[in-house]
Amino acid sequence: MQLSDFSYHLPEELIAHYPLAQRSDSRLLHLDQHGQYHDHQFTDILDLLDAGDVLILNDTKVMKARLKGKRASGGAIEVLVERLIDPTTAYCHIKASNTPKAGVEIFISEAGIPATVQGRHENLFIVAFSQPILPILEQHGQLPIPPYFNREAEAVDNERYQTVFHDPAKLASVAAPTASLHFDKDMLAKLKAKGIDYHFVTLHVGAGTFLPVRVEKVETHVMHAEWCEVPASTVEKIQAAKARGNKVIAVGTTATRALESAAVAHDGELQAWSGDTQIFIYPGFEFKVVDRLITNFHLPESTLLMLVSALSRREAILTAYQHAVSEKYRFFSYGDAMLIDEFCDIVPL
Repeated sequence: MQLSDFSYHLPEELIAHYPLAQRSDSRLLHLDQHGQYHDHQFTDILDLLDAGDVLILNDTKVMKARLKGKRASGGAIEVLVERLIDPTTAYCHIKASNTPKAGVEIFISEAGIPATVQGRHENLFIVAFSQPILPILEQHGQLPIPPYFNREAEAVDNERYQTVFHDPAKLASVAAPTASLHFDKDMLAKLKAKGIDYHFVTLHVGAGTFLPVRVEKVETHVMHAEWCEVPASTVEKIQAAKARGNKVIAVGTTATRALESAAVAHDGELQAWSGDTQIFIYPGFEFKVVDRLITNFHLPESTLLMLVSALSRREAILTAYQHAVSEKYRFFSYGDAMLIDEFCDIVPL
């Protein structure tokens, strides 16, 4: 497969730069098991799922991971905390006019909090802060909203770029699990009232989710590592749903990757699991857990577009995307949603 196989044209004006007034105001494009698409509102999800189905949500919380600062010389820098190694040390991305070398001291925020670049780890910098990192982020950081917003984080993002069900103790992501942003508390209550329960996994989303694929042959791409956990309680609920003939609906590509990683780690059988995953899901992947997927519209030539193409078919996905463009759906993190069914090439009589 070539990278260009996953390309499509998207007019700039269809990129959603801000959220709608209400989380569940979005539109929903349903791509069914036969590759046919249907236009809906997101609130129609209540009618598109069956009692006894289970939703799987990612309960991570987004850090205010973007910090501004200066070098000792006064030159501006930007630090994006990717992952904490310990309370005062982290793997970071650093933007600066010149690449900082090991031993360079930098100063964070207008408070001038000292930090030292200790060296490199793959494409990241190891930075030692003079104070605990999480309080620094909370006081001086900005939410690392996606680069295609073409703006800095604003007050509205502090609420709307977090899910309503995030676990405050799981503050470790640098991007939101955006499919979950469509769910408000009222929607979750209505789902439960219908007999559709929801359970949690955790995948701490890294900045690599925004990195472009830089190889032409898709199969040779190497995914960035992200930590995830699939707890035993969630596994039990999934197994019970499948035993009674119900569907497992992953909310977002991160929940999908967590679930399928746990199955891959146990030779295709879903079991409780935690650890780093570099799972790369593209057409030809055999899903062991996920039956249906609620997700947003994804960037051209992205690994996320490849993932959804694996669940349906590439041709069906690209046709649905062409329809979404013509109907002026809103794209990407603050955009509209899709419900994608696992493709079945058996047509009922």
